[in-house]
Amino acid sequence: MSAEGQGSGDGQSLKNDLIAAIPSLRAFAISICGNSDRADDLVQETLVKAWGSLGSFSEGTNLTAWLFTILRNIYYSEFRRRRREAPDPDGEIAARLVAPESQHAHMDFLDFREALQKLPLDQREALILVAAQGMSYEEAAEICGCAPGTMKSRVNRARNRLAELMSLPGNPRREAGETRPAALTQAGQD
Repeated sequence: MSAEGQGSGDGQSLKNDLIAAIPSLRAFAISICGNSDRADDLVQETLVKAWGSLGSFSEGTNLTAWLFTILRNIYYSEFRRRRREAPDPDGEIAARLVAPESQHAHMDFLDFREALQKLPLDQREALILVAAQGMSYEEAAEICGCAPGTMKSRVNRARNRLAELMSLPGNPRREAGETRPAALTQAGQD
């Protein structure tokens, strides 16, 4: 099935399905790369590659899972190419040296995002796919190319490690007795 070979109704339906998948793709991309600009690039590359590879998509299968797999493969390919780059190419470490803001919810979110980025990639993507994207363990396992039991284990280890990271001493808001951010509480439920 190619983009040109489809009827106008089928092509429009597929186009609408691709557009509807963009927010989920972007959220997943942000979760694995930790940078919204890079995530936008990943999503764009995913959509371009998907559009050019429509012939390999089996109609009646899960389009979103297919797109997630393409995005994940693009990320891993680039990760392998870039692993010898300087550790702070986007200036993220330098940006953390700025004085903290006074809005606690925003800061809690930043703490959560930082803790999430400290998780191993396999655990982070498992947690995002299952807890944030609402996929079943089986769907997430298919995307990541592992067994459902492995996916369950990764999600469990990710949740436990996040809980540890979020309650570490040295975090002034945690030491002042403030609670965990809502994003961590939601990620811990399922």
